[in-house]
Amino acid sequence: MTEVTEEEGTAGQAADASGRGVVAAFGQTMKTLRLRAGLEREELGRRIGYSASTVASFEQGRRIPSPRTIDKVDEALRAEGLLTVWKEQVERAQYPVFFQGMAKLEKEALELLMYDALIVNGLLQTEEYMRALLAMRRPSLDEETIDQRVTARLARQDIFDRRPMPLLGFVVNEAVLRHRYGGMGVLRGQLEHLLLIGQKRNVEIQVMPLDCEDNAGVNGPFTVVTRKDGKKFVYSETHTFSTLEADPEQTVLAAARYGIIRSQALSPRESSQFIEKLLGEL
Repeated sequence: MTEVTEEEGTAGQAADASGRGVVAAFGQTMKTLRLRAGLEREELGRRIGYSASTVASFEQGRRIPSPRTIDKVDEALRAEGLLTVWKEQVERAQYPVFFQGMAKLEKEALELLMYDALIVNGLLQTEEYMRALLAMRRPSLDEETIDQRVTARLARQDIFDRRPMPLLGFVVNEAVLRHRYGGMGVLRGQLEHLLLIGQKRNVEIQVMPLDCEDNAGVNGPFTVVTRKDGKKFVYSETHTFSTLEADPEQTVLAAARYGIIRSQALSPRESSQFIEKLLGEL
């Protein structure tokens, strides 16, 4: 079991500092190669589809580029792989230290089963919903940190287009779908997005209604991950720590619990109709 707690703050800070060091080193390498190529930031930005200020943020380690962006920069600067070798380290650095293990597992997952009782799952969030949630964090996050978190979360959603397609199951409490985080427009966009994603053949989205008298998920949100080699993991977060559990007994029990939760929730078809009803009430 891997657990990151507040009591382990020193270790977490060290890991975060290490991540910042990776990003800073990548940025310096990018700047060196740009200068060697004789390009101004404006010209490089034009070639990769970003503003000069964003290029500056990459070079100064204030913003973390996506793997796709790193590929574009490497090609634009004819770096011959000197930047792409950083992709794995930079990608890992964009996540909070407590989530890095789970982010890696998502990329290797054959199946993901998720139960959410507080907010819409990150894999299903719209950018506007993400920004609304991050803006409510206390202590407050600065704009560059919010931008980095949004970029990282959006990158995770590439899982919907991955081949072969992983099996993705989501059960979400009705209350989550009624919270107007960011305002009515943000919620409307989020509900419409759920309907769109729910149409994918490898995705099942189910709603646990408020009037349901039984819910095996009363202990809180969790995710069951099945890797391509068949090994299962259970991931959960609370206010004070996150846990990534690999014990076979616990993972089997969690998968069984998810099965019960799924049977208690509305079916995918009923859930789509329910979400459409919520949209009509806005």
